[in-house]
Amino acid sequence: MSKRDDVTPASAHSRPKMLKCARSACAVKICYSKALCQALRVCFPRPSLLCTDPTVTSMDLSNMRKSYKGDAEAFEENQLVSLDPILQFGDWFEQATKCPAIGEANAMCLATCSKDGRPSARMVLLKGYSQEGFRFFTNYESRKGAELDSNPFAALVFYWEPLNRQVRIEGPVDRIPRESSEEYFHSRPKSSQIGAVVSRQSSVIPSREYLRQKNAELEEKYQGEEVPMPDYWGGYILRPKVMEFWQGQTNRLHDRIVFLQPAEGDAVDGVMQHRGEGGWIYQRLSP
Repeated sequence: MSKRDDVTPASAHSRPKMLKCARSACAVKICYSKALCQALRVCFPRPSLLCTDPTVTSMDLSNMRKSYKGDAEAFEENQLVSLDPILQFGDWFEQATKCPAIGEANAMCLATCSKDGRPSARMVLLKGYSQEGFRFFTNYESRKGAELDSNPFAALVFYWEPLNRQVRIEGPVDRIPRESSEEYFHSRPKSSQIGAVVSRQSSVIPSREYLRQKNAELEEKYQGEEVPMPDYWGGYILRPKVMEFWQGQTNRLHDRIVFLQPAEGDAVDGVMQHRGEGGWIYQRLSP
């Protein structure tokens, strides 16, 4: 056999193959790119969709879609466990935490906006919620910290894909008391505490080695000692004014039930808008 006999013809690679996604058990069309693809097949169990050719600069993703729930599983108003959206969130959140396919049910997208209207978004972890609001922690000197200082409003999005559910929350944001931040800070693993001191989040650094060196210095400095919480780190609380519960439908007639804190004097007609609990009103939105 010649050296070329064991090379799969390019034509074989050009034919899309049907594979089943290990996560969703759905069949997807994929295309491998010659030798590179063979290497990726060994290194990565989930090959890229469409093509792995690094020279490709655009892709048509119009055929990427999946089925959600059917109309028999529609999310109706009579299925709300409570007319208080915080309690409704608690029910969905508990289901998400019990779903084996969801690794971090408390992962959420936090969207902030600068004073001049430039948005930014990133994933953070929810660290607690109550009737007062939703709590998370970060570096106050980060981009999100700077944006929350100049424009103290934000939006959160939880997306639990295996359940075909999303919760969107909007509201003003405040820093929590320093004592509360310190209590949480000292409950974290010591390595995480040191990491928070090392990182001046979003600042430019020369290399990863720089972080390693700073981390090693602080590990030695605080060996056997408590790590003080830095002034530039702490918690926030988002106080919800809007909470939307979304559930996907295969025909794209998705379910959207939104709770709002009405302005004083707003009328509730009992047809399009309905009174909830705790001063909330709720209504259904077109998908």
